[in-house]
Amino acid sequence: MLADTITFLLAGGIGSRLHPLTSDRAKPAVPFGGKYRIIDFTLTNCLHSGLRRVLVLTQYKSHSLNKHLRDGWSIFNPELGEFITAVPPQMRIGENWYLGTADAIYQNLYILERSHAKWVLILSGDHIYRMDYAPMISYHIERNADVTLACMELPKENARQFGIVTQNATDQIIKFTEKPAQPDSVPSDPNLAQVSMGIYVFSYDVLMNALKQDHADSTSGHDFGKNIIPSLVNSSARVFGYRFGGELGRVSPDRYWRDVGTLDSYYEANMDLLKPIPPMNLYQHDWPIRTYSGQYPPARNAPGEYGTEGISINSIICSGVIISGGLVQASILFNNVTVHEEAQVENSLLFEGVVVGKGAKLKNCIVEKNVTIPERERIGYNKEHDARGFTLSDKGIVVVPKGFAFTDP
Repeated sequence: MLADTITFLLAGGIGSRLHPLTSDRAKPAVPFGGKYRIIDFTLTNCLHSGLRRVLVLTQYKSHSLNKHLRDGWSIFNPELGEFITAVPPQMRIGENWYLGTADAIYQNLYILERSHAKWVLILSGDHIYRMDYAPMISYHIERNADVTLACMELPKENARQFGIVTQNATDQIIKFTEKPAQPDSVPSDPNLAQVSMGIYVFSYDVLMNALKQDHADSTSGHDFGKNIIPSLVNSSARVFGYRFGGELGRVSPDRYWRDVGTLDSYYEANMDLLKPIPPMNLYQHDWPIRTYSGQYPPARNAPGEYGTEGISINSIICSGVIISGGLVQASILFNNVTVHEEAQVENSLLFEGVVVGKGAKLKNCIVEKNVTIPERERIGYNKEHDARGFTLSDKGIVVVPKGFAFTDP
């Protein structure tokens, strides 16, 4: 079954709502959780699910992502037909970049036709979750489905940004609506809606025919959620919904899934890791999240110049971090961060190489890679002050962009 499956991982999104974190990198390459990249979670799912043929479709600002795939994910043996391969737009069928999620697959029909796959798994590289895909593929085969969508229930106020699924008593999908203003409720709870997670299993022939028909339609947006899936649901195709979190695979069923497409959702997903009982388990020993790990020294809490002890409280502190007389609370410090004496960091994400100067105070911040915060600087305490060149999210999270040049107040 798995040997007859090929996986396409869509990783070409521009990620404009995550700007400035995506100013120099693709959305799936944005750092997450102290030591990971967003794409690591989907790739780890593929690894632990036994999927060994993975094509990562890249596009915008892909250098950082390509480098990460090379350094952290060159783990399969091509001699055995295994691979994780980045595939940029190759202009094989025209002069366009990928025009949509479906077009990205269509432009790679050459690869798909030569894969000899019976089933095609299509994933997104910008979601945070853990999932064993093997039971979903088995479910697809057992139901003799043409297409299977992974689904989950969300509060209706949060469901509007996703495709909404309506199923009958046999779990076949009878209605699919992309991002409706008023989502249909699930029968058991009027406050919940069933949403598509953007995880699809296709039977090979069905996918090939659907992509060719979609490509021939000049009015189509060439998108799975907007065009392909609704068209198949409205046809005689057998489209089923698979309930996320109910699989009997090895991963513990925490049922955590987050689309981190905005600054606030990205920040909140990181902060979820600091809850007393995190809603996603990073510590399941037989389901480790794989990533590239550089050669960094151990983290250290150290006394500062005047003997003040460095303190961290309920925080994720990664390799190479030195808290030298400063205080870090409810924050995530990526590799090689330095926090100097009398500095305070609260409810913040500090990317690799950030230096927090003596006496500086940060609250509710995301600080980009290699930024140096001057001594006595204050960020996150005054909106007018923070608006001088930082990005403020809808909920007030302050993002200090890469290379920001601080000036005297």
